[in-house]
Amino acid sequence: MQAVSVIVPTMRRPESLERALRSLFVQTASMASIVVVDNDPQATAKETVARLAADSPCPLIYRHEARPGVATARNAGLAETNAPLIAFLDDDEAASPGWLAALLTALDETQTDVVFGPIAGRVPENTGWATPYLEAFFGRAGPAQSQRIDKPWGCGNSLMVRATALPGAAPFDASADQSGGEDDALFAALEARGGTFGWAADAWVDEFAPPHRATMAYALSRAFAYGQGPSQTAAKARNWPAVAKWMIVGAVQTAIWGLAAIGTTVIAHPSRARLMDKAARGLGKIFWMKGFEPHFYGARELARLNRVSPSAA
Repeated sequence: MQAVSVIVPTMRRPESLERALRSLFVQTASMASIVVVDNDPQATAKETVARLAADSPCPLIYRHEARPGVATARNAGLAETNAPLIAFLDDDEAASPGWLAALLTALDETQTDVVFGPIAGRVPENTGWATPYLEAFFGRAGPAQSQRIDKPWGCGNSLMVRATALPGAAPFDASADQSGGEDDALFAALEARGGTFGWAADAWVDEFAPPHRATMAYALSRAFAYGQGPSQTAAKARNWPAVAKWMIVGAVQTAIWGLAAIGTTVIAHPSRARLMDKAARGLGKIFWMKGFEPHFYGARELARLNRVSPSAA
């Protein structure tokens, strides 16, 4: 079995980071290293990593990347390891004990370049009628069995073959530092090269949505950004007929699901959150241009954190 390193980007979430790291310390599969990329200019994760280093079953590497940005952080993590296999776990996730072993098994069985695992979304107790939607939104479901899949998911809870899926010193596009979507661009390029994707049905993680994200406003903003993805990918390739196609698809989705969302909201039907999500994704396909991109990461997240105490972040 080839050596695997796990990269954990983080920004001023000490308690969440400790939960993620402790979930890695009990993995049944061995790791070459765990790389924590501290994306806070104030280097607030350094103390947490130093305190936990003695408990780690493998080298626990600390990397400070002071330039806030999700793609820049992932690239910095890659610079700290030469392992041929790279797993990504976000700092708001906690892996099940058999997580890494399940990813490795699925990668071997599917013979793909990247495998993704399922995610159970966890939200605070006070999210009310939106709870089922938000749990699904922050979660990820797939086939019951490990197998090849046609389309990729996000970087969190994934295992990649470095040589094919992560070429070069900086495979993540830093232009996505503020808005996210760096994994969309990476996987679109991989697919264009003939790359393949797999699903690891037993590689479970929990994702804990913090209170400021466990809201309909945040989820719908993210849904809008997800909707922008297909149009933006086509625009980057200068495939203007595809851009036009996605904009037409988006207009139809917005009209159909928007009307349905209005109707179900009037009667307070439980499906209204899901329909709002579909309408927001359709709207994103229409307004895919840079000026309409919501910013969730990098400087925007740092500014939010600077307005609250670290413990509230």
